[in-house]
Amino acid sequence: MNAPQGARAPAAPDLEARAVSKRFGGHLAVDDLSFSVERGSFFSILGPSGCGKTTLLRMIAGFIPPDAGDIAIGGRSMAGVAPNRRPVNMVFQQLALFPMMSVRENVAFGLARRGVGRAERSRRADAMLETVGLGGAGAKRVDELSGGQRQRVAIARSMVLEPTLLLLDEPLGALDLKLREHMKIELKQLQAAFGTTFVYITHDQSEALVLSDHVGVMNHGRFEQLGTPQELYYAPATPFVAGFVGANNRVGGKVTALEGEYVGIETPRGWMIRGRRHSALTVGASVEAFIRPEATALGRTSAELPPGQTVHAGDVISLLFDGANSAILLKEQRSGFEYRIALPQTGAYADLRVGTRVYFSFEPDRAACFAAAAPDA
Repeated sequence: MNAPQGARAPAAPDLEARAVSKRFGGHLAVDDLSFSVERGSFFSILGPSGCGKTTLLRMIAGFIPPDAGDIAIGGRSMAGVAPNRRPVNMVFQQLALFPMMSVRENVAFGLARRGVGRAERSRRADAMLETVGLGGAGAKRVDELSGGQRQRVAIARSMVLEPTLLLLDEPLGALDLKLREHMKIELKQLQAAFGTTFVYITHDQSEALVLSDHVGVMNHGRFEQLGTPQELYYAPATPFVAGFVGANNRVGGKVTALEGEYVGIETPRGWMIRGRRHSALTVGASVEAFIRPEATALGRTSAELPPGQTVHAGDVISLLFDGANSAILLKEQRSGFEYRIALPQTGAYADLRVGTRVYFSFEPDRAACFAAAAPDA
């Protein structure tokens, strides 16, 4: 059926993987993976070391071929297309800038390889440096720049070639913590300014959540879940995603009751909680509940907690001060289960001490329950 006259056909995704697989000997690194990335979006592939994310990135770049399936960029299959012929550029953790060249010459290097004239490549390099906030730095040497400035030079060197995709392989991993936090914001702003599709590889959940429009959480060569950062955080689809994305209290036990979408759980030492089931469960089955520290209300007395929630008691065993990320670790009174609670940023609990009795509660909707292979000991 033809599209209505005047209507635009939907744009092809900038990146599409179609049932892609890659094996190294007996190890299946990427397992029948399919996904697409919309034009102009920021897409992150998040997962632990060895999950296959770098192998996937190298297949997109053309450094290694898939054993099965196909990769399309800008709607065109990349089968048999060499890396230097793909509309792709890469930024690595080790930036590989040329110390003997000026900043301008580093940015213009790819243009020189393409035969662009000296005056034109200098003009385009300076324009790109202006875009990344380094206007006037073209004549400097690379070793005169800070770590964050060198990162921006590497991005400018890639973007001046106007790729369809910019692939970034853990580019912030070598930076110190404060600079890494700053560069997360800068990367997000640069991607929005360029409008280029970014595909970002990381094992750092904070980077993925802050930067991305969509995230694929990868494990054993497949995506456990693909969605927005909010979907991954608030509605994890699997126990792996629930445990990998964000901090969690992981409570194991057996199902004691099923009440519609809710489930009663008893831990091996007799602690009773309620949560919302995210997978099929039966009474007596082993189950794991994931409860975020910041989803837990804290009070010095039970009367301070939200009405209607089950109240639990515990004794503080550790104070974990980290400014806005401060928390306490307590032992639940009945079972001795160690449970972490994020402290509010008001400073209202700054005087808590080890051994203090406190009370806590959480909404059952914030306890995500999944079937487990076996109960926790």
